[in-house]
Amino acid sequence: MTVCEDIWNLGNENPLYTICPMDQMIGMGPDLMVNISASPFSFNQANERLRVVAKNAETYRIPVFYSNHCGAQTQIVFDGGSVVASPDGKIYDEMPYFQEMVRVYDLDDVVAGKQASVQPKEKFRLIHDAIVTGVHDYFHKLGFTKAVLGLSGGIDSAVTAVLAAHALGPENVHVVLMPSHYSSEHSVKDALDLAQNLGCPYDIIPIEGPYRAFEEVLKPQFKDLPFNIAEENIQARSRGLILMAISNKFGNILLNTSNKSEMAVGYGTLYGDLAGGLSVIGDVYKTEVFKLAEYINREREVIPRNTIVKPPSAELRPNQKDTDSLPDYDILDPILYHYIERRKGPQEIIDMGYEEKLVRRILRLVNINEFKRYQTAPVIRISDKAFGMGRRMPIVAKYLN
Repeated sequence: MTVCEDIWNLGNENPLYTICPMDQMIGMGPDLMVNISASPFSFNQANERLRVVAKNAETYRIPVFYSNHCGAQTQIVFDGGSVVASPDGKIYDEMPYFQEMVRVYDLDDVVAGKQASVQPKEKFRLIHDAIVTGVHDYFHKLGFTKAVLGLSGGIDSAVTAVLAAHALGPENVHVVLMPSHYSSEHSVKDALDLAQNLGCPYDIIPIEGPYRAFEEVLKPQFKDLPFNIAEENIQARSRGLILMAISNKFGNILLNTSNKSEMAVGYGTLYGDLAGGLSVIGDVYKTEVFKLAEYINREREVIPRNTIVKPPSAELRPNQKDTDSLPDYDILDPILYHYIERRKGPQEIIDMGYEEKLVRRILRLVNINEFKRYQTAPVIRISDKAFGMGRRMPIVAKYLN
């Protein structure tokens, strides 16, 4: 019997201990090894896990039965995918992901190594299934059944709505359209089309009234100062107030729809669009959100095509585009990935060929917005490095000015 990381301590590949547990136990002449594991899901780990299990079987020349936990606990998802390997180091069987299952094996068959069955490992299928599992278990383990979210007509809220509908059933996902005088006609139509495609209950609550009321209340303080981010954030917080009011009145959990790129650089409003009880796609970069949308639409158009192809915009001022404030996501996301997941420093990223001024600007945005991430909802983890409880970065720091 081995436990979780015991089998990852193989040789000099990843020395977690000074003594390898199986090196000590193999002298007792075991017929097989069982490994019980609670291995958190990461979309790029499945093949590596197979390699490690197979390598253990080959090294010790005994069958390995790797039993992995399945389900989610708060923000961490466990993907199942239990594995049996034969003594020749070949995978004998791999069980389905994100599905509890029991299988019985004949040990002689496993030793002979006749069967070879592995699961498909397409990245966005895995991410989709992991998030659906995360949302489902978060709700049902807490005794909740219904969610509410703001549906803007943009890609992030659209993907979040679909994932929630797949996890909870569309009848349990209440979407709220909250157009402002800056919202395009297309955005409202795209949001309506999605709600109708999914079969989710929806309401349309314009924010013009609350926004104008706040504008009037604050007029003595704002005087005649020009429109700026304060007015933009009042719109976002008006939406947050409406969503939280519905959440409080009906006991629905508010789902946050921010993506990882936005959370990384602070492109969001505290107590506005960053509000929520659970962050559904907060570990999915913007470029990955688009690919996840394409995966969702692989058989039929669930998310309106216009939602996917139009330029991203917060629609908080006339003709606003995300690229007014941020680099193109095709440039931004790789830099964020190298900094966050790969833990590369600024000079290392610059040496990869990225423009120095841009790199230093992006990394500065990541660092100065740590205070926002401290106040946001738990993020369902689908990568090696997600924002949330495990990220222990100081808010007060000047290590990257």
